[in-house]
Amino acid sequence: MNIEIISGSPRTNSVTHRVALYLQKHFAAATQHNIGLLDVRDWNMPLLNFVIGTPDQAPDHLKPLANRMFAADAFILVTPEYNGSYSAALQNLIDHFPKQSRKAFGLVTGSPGGLGGARASQQLLLLVPALFGIAAPNMLLVPFLDQKVSSEGDLIDPAFQKSVDTFTNEFLWLAEALAANK
Repeated sequence: MNIEIISGSPRTNSVTHRVALYLQKHFAAATQHNIGLLDVRDWNMPLLNFVIGTPDQAPDHLKPLANRMFAADAFILVTPEYNGSYSAALQNLIDHFPKQSRKAFGLVTGSPGGLGGARASQQLLLLVPALFGIAAPNMLLVPFLDQKVSSEGDLIDPAFQKSVDTFTNEFLWLAEALAANK
């Protein structure tokens, strides 16, 4: 199964990118699945003025991204909270690939503050069905993210591992069930 983790913060020193790096390491070590990391900062995504329905429809510079998006069996969306929602950069990337029918979505939000992106998580729950995807019931909200994961993507708060394990188990259960029934 191909799982793409999408790191949705455009900021240079993104704290949420830390958790995306950690999850990539964690899933690669804990599963036999192919785990990719798509960072919105790595793609020159124009503001939405076209929709990519197949990889062939993508402009040349976005073909590698399109191939990965369409090959993914499941996604993990990682985003900070901006004004009570997820990042515009994440929205812009997703809007280029709007239909991800019957694919599992793991939802991860985080912040240096105490709420861990709780309001953004609720907005993501509205996004996923619009993509024809299915959200895993357990989300991973990461308050005080800068105290839980290092800038290199290493866990620095061992107590946080239990939350990661619960998220991982529930996401994989859904993703594997959906992939088996395609």
